[in-house]
Amino acid sequence: MPDFNSLQLPEAFSVLAPDGSEVRVLLGLQGGGMAHFQLAPGQVSAAVTHRSVEEIWFVVSGAGQMWRRQGQREEVTELVPGLCLTIPLGTAFQFRAAATSPLAAVAITMPPWPGEDEAILVAGPWQPGRGQEGSECS
Repeated sequence: MPDFNSLQLPEAFSVLAPDGSEVRVLLGLQGGGMAHFQLAPGQVSAAVTHRSVEEIWFVVSGAGQMWRRQGQREEVTELVPGLCLTIPLGTAFQFRAAATSPLAAVAITMPPWPGEDEAILVAGPWQPGRGQEGSECS
């Protein structure tokens, strides 16, 4: 039987995700893992899809947008604190932070994140990085 675990959100990020976001790895169990993701103001992630994991995100602070595409379906969702969204297996996605504050979310990955080869870069609607493009979230 697994031990009970507790963890305070680390001040420093654990790893830079393949999409460019700062990740603070939290706790996990056999069926899934949890992490805290953050993008700096005006930053745009790289667009990716996952090989084997699905995710559920919950926005905790900031504002921005999330683009998701699965087959012919494509949409952009406004990210605000309290919003929860899913990224089913096979979904291409990209997110960006508004210019005024960092965007932070916690996410559950099912099954647990298998390693750096999980994310595959894909074409997205926005140019990844920082700067003018991506900082004007409406």
